[in-house]
Parts: sequence; structure tokens; C-alpha cells
Amino acid sequence: MPPALKSPPSSPEAIISADDKTLKNLKRLIWLYFWLLIFEGTFRKWVLPQFSDILLVIRDPVVMAIYYLAFKVRVFPRNAYIVALAIIALFSWLAALLVLMPYLAPKQIFLVSAFGFRCNFLHLPLIFIIGKLVTAEEVKKFGWWVLAGMIPMALLMAIQFNASPDSFLNRTAGLGESLQIDAGGGKIRPAGTFSFVSGVVSYSALAAAYLLYGALRRGVYRNWLLYSAGFALLIAISVSGSRSTLLAVMMVVSSMLAIILVRPSAINRFGRTLLIVALALGVASQVPLFKEGVQILSNRFSDAAEAGEESIAGGLFHRVVGAFTEGLGHVPHAPIGGYGLGIGTNGGAKFLTGQNTFLLAEGEWGRIILESGPILGLAFVIWRTLLTAKIGLVSFRLLRRGEILPTILFGAGFMSLLSGQFGQPTSLGFAVFVCGLCLAAANREMIAPEETGTSTPVGRPVRRVARRSRFAEQLHTSGAPHRNSDGLTDR
Repeated sequence: MPPALKSPPSSPEAIISADDKTLKNLKRLIWLYFWLLIFEGTFRKWVLPQFSDILLVIRDPVVMAIYYLAFKVRVFPRNAYIVALAIIALFSWLAALLVLMPYLAPKQIFLVSAFGFRCNFLHLPLIFIIGKLVTAEEVKKFGWWVLAGMIPMALLMAIQFNASPDSFLNRTAGLGESLQIDAGGGKIRPAGTFSFVSGVVSYSALAAAYLLYGALRRGVYRNWLLYSAGFALLIAISVSGSRSTLLAVMMVVSSMLAIILVRPSAINRFGRTLLIVALALGVASQVPLFKEGVQILSNRFSDAAEAGEESIAGGLFHRVVGAFTEGLGHVPHAPIGGYGLGIGTNGGAKFLTGQNTFLLAEGEWGRIILESGPILGLAFVIWRTLLTAKIGLVSFRLLRRGEILPTILFGAGFMSLLSGQFGQPTSLGFAVFVCGLCLAAANREMIAPEETGTSTPVGRPVRRVARRSRFAEQLHTSGAPHRNSDGLTDR
């Protein structure tokens, strides 16, 4: 009997076609992750509040699908950061199992530690995948939707601000009777489409980043979008009742200092930025709602300054630095194996007590160290710090070559990655997504002609050939192939 015929191997064209289709599906999933990040709270508060606990992790299946397809087409990141993260994650979970075994039932141990694992580790590799697959033009497209979405978001927040605290619009996630956080004067802190005001903080910072970029780069976004989004952002800040929202936007604006120092030519567009801010502020100042919101926000700063006997600037400084010093202060008191991965998250607390609360520490670094102990906890804190520093270094190098968007996006996302509360799904989602966009902003990007006189790919530095004219240099570099890196270690 003749041997069975083997099917012929797939042609290179078929393989390329299959990979191309998978890559398109990967990008669709990244867009799905973005939209779920924005509207996750809408489902948890209004559409399906009875399934609020399940919807808390609605983006997890999307992340797992992204990882599966990334492995399939060999674009899953393989660098020192991912290896170190995997080691920390494995030992943190094993330590949690050993620590919790004498006190909890196996089901509780699994649920609490699994939730802690997804909060601390599951989503972080997505930063590198977004940075690898998303192009610079797609980063700008995300920005268009962020700016356009800022307009209805601010309108919704204004309505929530005017509504009573127990209004349907001001519901929290789930079927409980809890209210949104109080802002003073009988007002709450509007959460927009998010479950809590923390989502507004991150969204406002991202909108401010794209608004600043659009003001500094002519033709990226239409003027009507920039002026409308600028006005909407001012309204959102004023009615937010949140000092963190103002601080997050100020962090983005402070990136202008680095841009002006490193790329002085950006000052040419600085006047346009001031014009957008001035016009938006002038229109907003005529709105009674804006005045009322500013007054309440001002009262919160004044009350905090009086209670702490420190200035408003000092209070803002304490909010930033205190997140680190307070967390490190737990190192001498944390058990060597910690209290168990996931114990310090709101989700873990709900598995154990039935209530959303902080069982260990409210600050992120404190939670990590108390959960995983001084060795593994500090290792994860150092990992986050090093990754933040590396992304900042990449952004700075790109700024020196003329690309300002990574630096602006870094201003919007670095605090979330460094000390943001990963136990809060929205904060985790924005940290991952914004930092991923920060890396992706240089993919196949061209330096603006008005800054350099030529258009040069920014992905890798281009070596000038001696005695070659600029025109010849442009001819020789215009068709240079772009090299996809495997994450930060190749950048």
C-alpha cells in the first residue's frame, strides 16, 4: 500500500496572508480594549448593574485573546522586562498560596490570589504589544476619538454635577445604594462614563496630551475639534471636584518644559497653544456651571491646606511624593511572605468580606509591599520604576530627534504606571494603554519638516554619509525599511 501523500507546505504568500489577517485581528482587539476601557463603567452602572462584578474583568478575555494571537504570529514580547515580570508573578502567587493556606478555604485562596495576579501582572505585557503593533498614524487616530469623546464626556459630567447625589446618573457600579464621592457643597465628583472619578482623572490627562499635541502640530486635528475639546476639558476639570484631575493635567502641561528646552523650535507653535487655552478659558468663564465648579474645587484645596497647615502647592507635592514614602515605610513591618497576593485590592476584600474596602493600605506601593512582602513586593515596585524610567528615556531620545508626541503621552501616563492603583481596573487599563501608545508613537513616524528641513524616520537614528548633500541624504533615507523592535530592549 503506497504511503499516504503529505499535504504540500503552505506557500509563503499564504503564510503572509494568514499573518496579515491575524495582525489585523490583533489591532481590532486593541481597539476593543480601548472602547471597553471607556465604556466599562457604563455597563456596570446603568446597563447591566446586576453583573457588575463580572464586568469588572470584562477586558481580561480581550487581553488573553491578544496574547494568544501575539504568540501565534510571534510578536509576543520576549525581553528582560517580561522575563523578570514572569518570575516575580510566579513567586508572588506561590507565596500567596503558602501564606493564605492556613487561614482560608481553597476556593477563597484561588479567587483572591487570582484577582491579585490579574491586577498586578496580567495586563502589563500589553504595553509592549501596543508599542510594537500600533503605528504612529493609529496613535493619532486614537487621539481623535479621545478629543471627540471629551465633548460628550464633559456634557455628561456637567449634568451629573448638577444632579442630586442620589440621581440615577450618579449611581455607582452594582446594585448597592452607595454614592459617588462627595465634593462638597452638596455636589458629588462626577464619574462620566466610568465607575468612579479615577477614570475621569486618567481620561482628562490623555485628552490634555492630545490637545497639547494638536496645538503644537499644525494640521493633525481640525481647529473645531481642538477648540471644542479644550473648552470641554476645562468644564470637566472644573466640575470634577477632584484635585487629582487638575494635578494629572498639570503633569501633561509640564511636559512643555522639556519640549521647549530640548526642541526650541516648538516655541513657534506655543502661541497657538496659548490662543486655544485663552479662548477656551474665556468662553468657559462665562458659564455659571464653570464658576460654581471652580469655587468648589478651590474650596477643596483651601480646606486641605488649612487641615494640613500647608500651601496648595505643598499639598500637591505631598500627594505625589507621599505615595512613594508612605509605601516604603511599610517595608520594615511587612511579613517576609506578605499577607497574600490580592488581599489589599478592593476585589480581594469583597471576596473575603463582601465589601469593597482597603484591608491593607490605600496607597499602591504600600499595598504591593504588604501583599507580597519586602522582597517580592520591592522587586515589583522596582520593576515598575525601571520600566517607567525606560519609557521616559525612550521618549526623551525621540524628542531629541524631533518627535514630541511620546514625551507628551509620557506626561499623561507615567504616574499611572509608577504608582497608579492597579487594583482599580480603570486605572490599570489607562496605565497600560497610554504607556503602550507612548512607545507606539514613534512607529514609522516622520520628523516634522519645519523642524529639520527634511523628513527622516525616527524609529532609528540615521547615519549621515560624509560629503553627501541633504537632498541626496533624503533620497537615500526615504525608502529605508522600518525595523520592528521586540520591545524596549531594542529601542
